[in-house]
Amino acid sequence: MKTIYLNSQTPLPTETSVATIGFFDGVHVGHRHLVAQVVAQARRLHLSSMVITFDRPPREVLTGVVEPMLLTSLDEKLTLLRDTGVDTVVVLPFSKELAALTAREFMASVLCRQLHVCCLLIGYDNRFGRNRTEDFNDYVAYGHELGIDVMRAEELRVDGEGVGSSIIRRLLREGGVEAAARLLGRPYQLEGVVVHGYQQGRLMGFPTANLRPEPVVRLVPAAGVYAVEVVVRGADDGKWLPAMLNIGTRPTFDGHEQSIEAHILHFSADLYGQQLAVRFLRRIRGEHRFASVEELRRQLLTDREETRKILETHQKEYEDINKIMA
Repeated sequence: MKTIYLNSQTPLPTETSVATIGFFDGVHVGHRHLVAQVVAQARRLHLSSMVITFDRPPREVLTGVVEPMLLTSLDEKLTLLRDTGVDTVVVLPFSKELAALTAREFMASVLCRQLHVCCLLIGYDNRFGRNRTEDFNDYVAYGHELGIDVMRAEELRVDGEGVGSSIIRRLLREGGVEAAARLLGRPYQLEGVVVHGYQQGRLMGFPTANLRPEPVVRLVPAAGVYAVEVVVRGADDGKWLPAMLNIGTRPTFDGHEQSIEAHILHFSADLYGQQLAVRFLRRIRGEHRFASVEELRRQLLTDREETRKILETHQKEYEDINKIMA
């Protein structure tokens, strides 16, 4: 896959393409269904396939508000798009100048003149252009004038419902990591650097790796205890390890700041400063304030046993899938 960061110094593509456009946060199953249609149409027409996306959330530029809500960083998004089989991903720097273009101006100056798009597939709920006031019929009319064939993509529905990044965000904010994984097509993942924490878990016999998410605008699931798998980036084996993870403010210790602490089962190495990735499998319980540290410790023992059972079942499911695919 070729990646083009479009700016004044970037050599423009010369191939004619079938394209789609969107922010594609999360690159969920609906996004991949759309891109698959782009790739299939490009092959039918013997053309190049293209995904056009943005370097930052449009809302951030338009409102000036940066919120911790992203499902994927730009690098993660590009990695996931690479797996779709698309030929080229164009990353547009989203600016107020770009946002000021009408849909027709954008189609003429960017899609037509710069990127040589001859066929544009539009997601079922996607709109673009200044204030997003125009709709699919307008895009079709502009495309007819500009020589771009505008087509509506087929919608993907899961369990009878549409798939969207906003739905996935809501599920994660509610702790519904399993439901979110079905829509993402994979477990939700968070990455960050291991930093020094409060050491209270270690004193109770549960040493933890305290994670500082990167980038800071990543969405953190609801407070609670989760069965997860973690991997140390750069480790020789790159093996995912079973772990129990807590998100919360440590109410039993009168804490106020949110922390993300992973207790890795059967693991004792020093991870400070290391990059850690976490994938969420199941939420075990919400966050609670316990009457004593000893009561919390007993609950953590129960949580760890529940985590072990969940991860054993998860591993068996992986093995069964691999046997079927072998």
